[in-house]
Amino acid sequence: MRLGFLMYRHAPSRRSPIVPEVVRLLEKWHCHVDLLLPDEHALNLAALRPEHDLYVLKSGTEAALSVAGALHTGGARTVNPYPVTALCRDKIMTTRVLQEAGILVPETWVTTQPLELAPLLDDGPLVLKPVRGSQGRGITVVRRPDELADGPREMVIAQRWRQPDGPDRKMYCIGGQVFGVERGFPARTFEEKVGRPLRVDSQLRDLVLRCGAALGLDLFGLDVIEHGGARYVVDFSSFPGFKGVPNAALRLADHLYHAARQAAAA
Repeated sequence: MRLGFLMYRHAPSRRSPIVPEVVRLLEKWHCHVDLLLPDEHALNLAALRPEHDLYVLKSGTEAALSVAGALHTGGARTVNPYPVTALCRDKIMTTRVLQEAGILVPETWVTTQPLELAPLLDDGPLVLKPVRGSQGRGITVVRRPDELADGPREMVIAQRWRQPDGPDRKMYCIGGQVFGVERGFPARTFEEKVGRPLRVDSQLRDLVLRCGAALGLDLFGLDVIEHGGARYVVDFSSFPGFKGVPNAALRLADHLYHAARQAAAA
């Protein structure tokens, strides 16, 4: 079986041990794995054709997403599927899907004019997020109207900030198996990102699986905060780093191996 990983080359100083181990395991299981770097090479779009049984869309760059979309038009199988991944890159669309599914999310507004949010601050702080942001980049907590003047001049999503009752909860799903990690925010070091294992109770597991069902995914991550006894989903990722998940590389490799087998047999 042939797998193509759509990747982005990170700086050598960034610790990311899971993907190399996933690749090593897949190759040990007699898979041929190619690492594809759309941000580094020019592509002849007319000549772009699926050449692998399965593509793994691990990169979050616009180039990788566009190449995955072009391959999708040619019938390529992708984990995660391109249409759902594209939807999940847009926080507005993702939040709306979760709202429609009855998932509890913070009150949410969308605007291209942050100053229009000023009256909402009378009821408490807001969290401003880039619509297509990831890995916590560009997130700010705004408490005063004058702070909005320095905000971005582009589409933003604003959510009501609620003081968490405890650490952030990073929830992960791999093929229907749910895992949890507690960690502080923001997590700066690799050790802080790994966090501490979290016991996943039945209600938390049900919440995670409901989110996956709403978006049509069984490989994803999401952030949950608890406030006043209620659990809010505050972020969603279609292919997170799975840091802190026990035996994450083995679990991911097994999931991708079986997905590739299904794709090859189709």
